[in-house]
Amino acid sequence: MGLHRTGACSRRVRILTHHKLKPWRHHMWLSPKHPRDAAFYAQVTALITLYTRPLRPDEMVLSLDEKTSLQPRPRLHPTKPAQPGVPNRVEHGYRRDGALNLFAAFDTRTGRVYGQCHSRKRQRECIAFLTALDAEIPSTITTIHVVCNNVSTHHGKEVRQWLQSHARFVFHFTPVHCSWMNQVEQWFSILQRKRFGIVDFASKAVLQAQIDQFIAAWNQVAHPFNWSTKSVTKIMADASAKAA
Repeated sequence: MGLHRTGACSRRVRILTHHKLKPWRHHMWLSPKHPRDAAFYAQVTALITLYTRPLRPDEMVLSLDEKTSLQPRPRLHPTKPAQPGVPNRVEHGYRRDGALNLFAAFDTRTGRVYGQCHSRKRQRECIAFLTALDAEIPSTITTIHVVCNNVSTHHGKEVRQWLQSHARFVFHFTPVHCSWMNQVEQWFSILQRKRFGIVDFASKAVLQAQIDQFIAAWNQVAHPFNWSTKSVTKIMADASAKAA
């Protein structure tokens, strides 16, 4: 029986290989109903220029977004630590204990991360985070460029009113279907791998402490991501060829 299954599997592999098919792989793609027009490329070009041009001493560029629904998921039984030849053993079952939303801003020139956790993700939490940034960033920085996606949390009425009285904050929105242009997403992926490979925290308070600790440790060795006009041009050319 085992040999029969192995033979059938081999035949499937040969068929897929012959037709150059890899159904286990996937890529996100843009619906033809929403083509990338001239305005899209102009918006992308403006953001790349913001990411790569020399900044004045009184400028900085922050990439801002939220990592939502971070759950502590405490296990029903304690995790057993690793032993020689035996990995950590984590109980499959867990209980729900609420969730946190991490508001984070990534300094695109230094790699420094600013973060703040909230139980909800609304305009008022966004304003609280912006207020904290305003207090922490030196007044010598008179222009704070903020790159973020175009959701109501970032551009609703309350946020717009706050921005009117905080003129040094200038928002720049990424195009639709372009989360890859928000550099903080790259940092979120690092956080995910380093801290959330196994989700097992005793409570939301412990989870928040671990997030704060990770941000503090990151900032000790912070580094920017290597974005260049050449690399982005290549990505956009590949995207245009696939869309065609």
